[in-house]
Amino acid sequence: MDLIFMAGVLLFAKWLLGTSLGRKALVDTPPRRNRMALYAPFLPFAIWLMGTALLQAISRGLVGTLAGWQGVFLDNLVYCVGAAITIAVILLVARFTFARGLRGFGLRPATIPGDLGWACVDLLAVWPIVLAMIVITMAIGKALLGQEFEIPQHMGLEMITESGAIPLKVLIIFLAVVIAPAVEEMLFRGLIQTMFRTYSGRPWLAIVATSALFASVHENGTHWPALFVLGMGLGYSYEKSGSLFRPIFMHALFNGTTIAAALAEPQAWIR
Repeated sequence: MDLIFMAGVLLFAKWLLGTSLGRKALVDTPPRRNRMALYAPFLPFAIWLMGTALLQAISRGLVGTLAGWQGVFLDNLVYCVGAAITIAVILLVARFTFARGLRGFGLRPATIPGDLGWACVDLLAVWPIVLAMIVITMAIGKALLGQEFEIPQHMGLEMITESGAIPLKVLIIFLAVVIAPAVEEMLFRGLIQTMFRTYSGRPWLAIVATSALFASVHENGTHWPALFVLGMGLGYSYEKSGSLFRPIFMHALFNGTTIAAALAEPQAWIR
């Protein structure tokens, strides 16, 4: 793990030196041509949040309130359905508003092998910064709230590590490694970041704004600093490559690695 951490630090340092501290990193990246209205990305965003809540209310009305892990399983299954509907809406928006449709959106199957490799490299470079934000958050929390302060474990990780129900574990892992990366990257990086860049003309401003929004939709505020840094890495990988598969793979690898760490060490906390 120390060697992996050091490799990430060296990669990030090389990037800083090679891009004048990031100032030249995105100067040659063309904007994604589109005709999205300013409000267009927030339509699937609203469907994702309100539609999932509505589906959960309907499911509870049909089957009642289930006790134990079955109720949690049903809620997560409904979340998967809501996310699938959201993905379908996002693809429709991209199909009709981006130049070259889904290819212009960044979904080009031919780039998948290269994107998977580069996703590993990009995640390796951003990982030490994410860990640094965790350490800083812990230090600030202990200084302000006392030495007993701990960053709470993500609810999904808690269910994976503590529940004995195999179907629930499998569903949550599938949600974290497949569903969440797909819907969140298509929504935040694909639509919202593109909208911010289109209207501001500044890729770094778009990345920062999108990363802040991405972090803020997660429930626990103590996770936000690390998730903001992760979002910056995801947003940069999208702008640099023009491919949505790269941040999707990065997100999936991050979640999968964190789940593996949680299973090996129950105190791992972040998604």
